[in-house]
Amino acid sequence: MAYRVERTTDPAAFLTLAEDYLAGEPVLSTVVSTTLARAVADPSPVDHPRWWAALIDKATAEVVGVAMRTAPFRPYPLYLLPMPTAAAEAFGSWLLEHEPDVAHANGVRASVETVLGVLADDRGGSTRVLEHDRLWEATSVLPPTGVRGGARAATLDDLDLVTAWCLDFMPAADRQAGRPPREGEGEHLDREYARGKIERGLMWLWEDKGEVVHLTGWNPPALGVARVGPVYTPVEHRGHGYAAALVAQVTERILSDGARACLFTDVDNPVSNGVYERIGYRPVAEMVRMEVAPQPTGVTTPGPA
Repeated sequence: MAYRVERTTDPAAFLTLAEDYLAGEPVLSTVVSTTLARAVADPSPVDHPRWWAALIDKATAEVVGVAMRTAPFRPYPLYLLPMPTAAAEAFGSWLLEHEPDVAHANGVRASVETVLGVLADDRGGSTRVLEHDRLWEATSVLPPTGVRGGARAATLDDLDLVTAWCLDFMPAADRQAGRPPREGEGEHLDREYARGKIERGLMWLWEDKGEVVHLTGWNPPALGVARVGPVYTPVEHRGHGYAAALVAQVTERILSDGARACLFTDVDNPVSNGVYERIGYRPVAEMVRMEVAPQPTGVTTPGPA
């Protein structure tokens, strides 16, 4: 089979092109769909790479895979959805010609491994896993019992606290998984991000005896799927069931509104994986964040004998 790559910076045009593909597995496509929805709603120029690409089977003209480069933080990684191995190899070759600075990718593990493998082979390097994630879905909820306190919507009076916790969300996840936080990790979850979540009613807090001890946010539904996150409990308040209680409430809210509910976890964080499984989430797919590691200095690739 032969494949072609159709790339665009127009989110509305890409949604028209790839909507059937995305809707076929809407939970698996959640990150792409929510990113597209935001970009369609606000097409303002951005100061980082932002494009979407479809892998199209030349024989059938069908979209068989999707990629995007929209992350607003360095090193501006790709995000990849499922695609046939041959299509992933073709996309890797396309990147070498059209996006030669790409060296990082997130998404469905098989696609990421194949695409970055093509780049690594060309550059004489290797691939390295930075984070192993898992996508989960809940179709019903088993709320925990006996958790002290209760939930409320965050307000703009909470903006300073919510901003600080959002900025620490990804570094804290790294620390909890036993990894040193990476430079710039989570810096895009800034005050503007926190304000937007609060103003749209998408950030909730858990209070215990008048003290805010936890936050859970979520994204509005795209193609019928709402994704939970960020989920953050400061170290001093962990172990009391706050995350389980609020994620369960948020998930019930999503389901009662007629949407599907999903979230991501870091596989190296046994605490969060156990919490979500106990309240009703079930694994959907293995995801990964990887990079192309350069060839060590002084090592050369042998030429022909």
